Amino acid sequence: MLKRVLIANRGEIAMRIIRAARQLGIETVLVYSRADSDTKPVRFATKAICVGSAAASGSYLNQESIIQTALSMGCDAIHPGYGFLSENVEFAEKCISHGIRFIGPTPEVIRQMGDKQSARMLMRTSGVPTVPGSDGIVADAAEARNLAEQVGYPVLLKATAGGGGRGMRIARDGSEIGSAFSVAAAEASAAFGDGRLYLEKLIRDPRHIEVQILGDLNGNIIHLGERDCSLQRRNQKMIEESPAYCLDEETRQRIREAALKAAKAVNYSSAGTVEFVLGEDGFYFIEMNTRIQVEHPVTEMVTGVDLVREQLMIAGGDPLSVRQEDVKLSGAAIECRINAEDISRNFAPSPGTITKLHFPCGTGIRVESALVSGSTVSPWYDSMIAKVIVQAANRQESIRKMKTALDETIIGGVPTNIDFLKAVMDDSEYKDGKVDTGYISRMLEASPGLREGVPCKQSHS
Repeated sequence: MLKRVLIANRGEIAMRIIRAARQLGIETVLVYSRADSDTKPVRFATKAICVGSAAASGSYLNQESIIQTALSMGCDAIHPGYGFLSENVEFAEKCISHGIRFIGPTPEVIRQMGDKQSARMLMRTSGVPTVPGSDGIVADAAEARNLAEQVGYPVLLKATAGGGGRGMRIARDGSEIGSAFSVAAAEASAAFGDGRLYLEKLIRDPRHIEVQILGDLNGNIIHLGERDCSLQRRNQKMIEESPAYCLDEETRQRIREAALKAAKAVNYSSAGTVEFVLGEDGFYFIEMNTRIQVEHPVTEMVTGVDLVREQLMIAGGDPLSVRQEDVKLSGAAIECRINAEDISRNFAPSPGTITKLHFPCGTGIRVESALVSGSTVSPWYDSMIAKVIVQAANRQESIRKMKTALDETIIGGVPTNIDFLKAVMDDSEYKDGKVDTGYISRMLEASPGLREGVPCKQSHS
């Protein structure tokens, strides 16, 4: 068992790791930036050490400072959370070379899955369905045009090192290939230092389905059901659910089996997620996230499995505490991400000081946040204030419970997206499960009042 873990992250995920570690009797060392000195993780970690400036490059991305802190504090392992260094191969290798356990899969797996095209090809050879497209890197716009004519428009040009929707452009016909290729390549190069692209057929009106996986160091790998993460804006998730409401039982079993096949192909260990797009003609692998996900609480709510606790135990050499046959999903869970953003300014991030803060509570309601009244939502990081998660006997009851929980959430001092989230909970198409990755864009187009922060209770159909 681990004795002391350094947390190389911030916000609610840092608080989440602290809580799981304390329940296991593990001490925590938190590294933080000067901008985060007033947050809850700094108060609740066993030891908190400021490692640099507000800019992530001087603190949360400062690999040498983080590793030297871990060494000086006698830490057994480093938990990277998500974002920042969580999928950084170089950092994982440095941890291991210094005798520190990296809480996540091996560097080889991170490297293999971090290159989206290589991951895609491995999945194809492993029998996991992949989106029709190129067999490798697309050299230039001319090659992209030839491939697009073979697989059929529209197509998606994607950065092989991509993530978060960056380095990704759609071409609806041959006239758009040239500009889509050049823009995607330039964006990928700027964001990831790697401008290489591959091409996929664009699945129209897809749903985004992801399967939670867990693996230990003894080769045991299980899934914990799937999540529907289709409600996105600019490729960023806003609302997630488990289980996926849209799946018939045959498809549900097939997609879970495909996720297990993907995880076993790389001998996965720790917590991870296999992501798929679901279209009219089936589902296809798109990527594997080699870390804990923001939306992991909905899986925890329906399975009763503490994923962060499992990560810590796996890193300490323990086997999985649950077998596949023990995994049972109970009811339905929904997560809403509450962000400090101004809907009337196209959801622009709106940092500031929180003057009032009250979160809901009650049976089947959970809130993840690192802020308290008087805390500052910093302009240096993402604008998420909290995650509100609910669980009930079925999806419709969960929707009603979420609406009540959002009604009880009070945040003063900064504009938030709460009214927008409540409008979604009231929308008839959402209630009927008629959503895909374009749902939010269509809702905003059909309900102009939402852009001004005015809740709208009518369907956008």
